Amino acid sequence: MFSEALTMSTYDGARIDGSLFRDVTQFARHTHWLNAAAEAWTTYSIGLFVILLLVGWWISRPHGDRKMTAALVAPIGVALAFLVTEVIKNQIGELRPCRSVPHAFIVETCPAPTDYAMPSGHTTFAAAVAVALFFVNRRLGVIAALLAILEAISRVYVGAHYPHDVIAAMVVAVVVVLITSPLLSRLLQRVVGRARRGSLHGLLSTRGAG
Repeated sequence: MFSEALTMSTYDGARIDGSLFRDVTQFARHTHWLNAAAEAWTTYSIGLFVILLLVGWWISRPHGDRKMTAALVAPIGVALAFLVTEVIKNQIGELRPCRSVPHAFIVETCPAPTDYAMPSGHTTFAAAVAVALFFVNRRLGVIAALLAILEAISRVYVGAHYPHDVIAAMVVAVVVVLITSPLLSRLLQRVVGRARRGSLHGLLSTRGAG
């Protein structure tokens, strides 16, 4: 009874690109040798994106206050993007494809019925890190962007999301971070500058304390 009521009150994303989802998961069925690696990547790659944020902080230490401020506000922008995604996800209530597309090949275990699909949380996190790191170091941002695209593809490959789920996640990440990162940087740059020349000098700068 609960399952039927839930299905009636949620959105079925299969109407958008369910056929494309089936094509991707059918490819996953025929590349079973890749399934374990894809599942490991899609699950644990979030840790790699956290490491990239730390790298952004580390390589900003020799540079000016603007770069360091961008590195420090990057996790805030990522967190805000993820929060916006969770709000949207619960408002839309799109069922996971593992519950909407019968007989589709699914690599990842199907989550709970109330763990909705759009936008993709993993993809939002990865894409938000990439956008935030472009304000810190373009090369690092490009690396993160390529990995974020790989994360988005893997979310569809393992059957966790429809293609439109990961596209929506990227849009949310780009919009939220492009708005919040510059704004937070302007608000906090003076504070960061004082901290770099004060008690947090060792963490935030490699220059001599002034």
